[in-house]
Amino acid sequence: MQAPLPANETDRLAALYELDILDSEPEKDFDDIVALASTVCGVPMSLVSLLDADRQWFKASVGTDLTETARDISFCSHAILGKDLLVVPDATQDPRFADNPTVSDDGGIRFYAGAPLLTTDGYALGSLCVVDSQPRRLDLEQLQALRALARQVTSQLELRRYASALANTTARLQVLERHKDELAYLVGGELRSSLRLMRSYLADLGDKGTHDLELADLLGRATSAHVRGFSELLDHLNSMAEAGSGSDSLHMREIDLTRLTQRAVEAVRPIAATKQIWILNQSGGPSLPIIADPVRLEQVLMHLLFAAIKYTPPGGRVRVGTDIESGPTVRLDDMDMPDGIRPDLFPHLYYGAIASPTVVPGPDKGIAVAKRILDAHHATVALSDRPGDGTSLHLVFPFAEHEDERELQLV
Repeated sequence: MQAPLPANETDRLAALYELDILDSEPEKDFDDIVALASTVCGVPMSLVSLLDADRQWFKASVGTDLTETARDISFCSHAILGKDLLVVPDATQDPRFADNPTVSDDGGIRFYAGAPLLTTDGYALGSLCVVDSQPRRLDLEQLQALRALARQVTSQLELRRYASALANTTARLQVLERHKDELAYLVGGELRSSLRLMRSYLADLGDKGTHDLELADLLGRATSAHVRGFSELLDHLNSMAEAGSGSDSLHMREIDLTRLTQRAVEAVRPIAATKQIWILNQSGGPSLPIIADPVRLEQVLMHLLFAAIKYTPPGGRVRVGTDIESGPTVRLDDMDMPDGIRPDLFPHLYYGAIASPTVVPGPDKGIAVAKRILDAHHATVALSDRPGDGTSLHLVFPFAEHEDERELQLV
């Protein structure tokens, strides 16, 4: 049975195309997610499937060499119709899929579980799914982990778009910075004097109360001579306004860093549980107000925590806390194992967030993207690694300035 189109199909496709992800090269971040989903759920096949207008394309996969299939036979076209998991224990017994050629063929699909990839705007781009040729069921822990991994996929897709938008905004601001002297000259010099001259001509015309051809001619010439300058000024001001606005800009407001960190921890905890990794949450302290985009910053924290889980051996310990150092701070400690085994997080954080990607080949792209979002929040990133203690990452944010504090600084 072919799935009906979602009610918001046009907008959904527009949201997918804005990400510029279709037919892109494989990336380790997504490959790691499908590998973990396959392991956690105990199935041979897992895919990040994105639903185009007439096909499903696989951003990442394990257990198959296919890169895409027709949309009208895809299970994921059914998964995107809901907000939660679609679980099919035995496809041969489900009227939606029993006559599907991917099911009726020998060795075809019997089990399917897919979590829709929902953007923050509510559009289902596709699904993170696990597939088996044998009927099966997943337990509660596996289902929760699959949901959490799907959120990681969507966060990665959205963070890449916003990081790219921030890079474009920075480039525009750099161009404007190079032209600021020209802008200052227009405002403080040439245009100011021309406005003074035109105001004088208009005052003279008003005082005389009669039509003065000579003054009218002078006013016309002065106005005509500086139309271009006024136009350039308006262009500059418009560019400055556009550089920091738009749908891809960060939406900054005052938030509580402590509460945001707690949400990020709970979002990845189901993934940690599948690897028997203990997350010690010490982020329950006092409120720490900062100015941030709550959605993007939570996605960044989720990704950094997910990285710690990926590169920590089963049975490891990850400690998360909030405090005040030189500013509101998130601490992430990937602790050494009691038997001396060390987590492998440090080089990934260092090469992805600290060292220049142009110098060191192959950094984790997701961590580099997270660093760009942190830079936009004016956060300081400190990284250390000591035998016996493990890897420690500190993210220090500026204090939120209240309105009365900003007014005092301006006095």
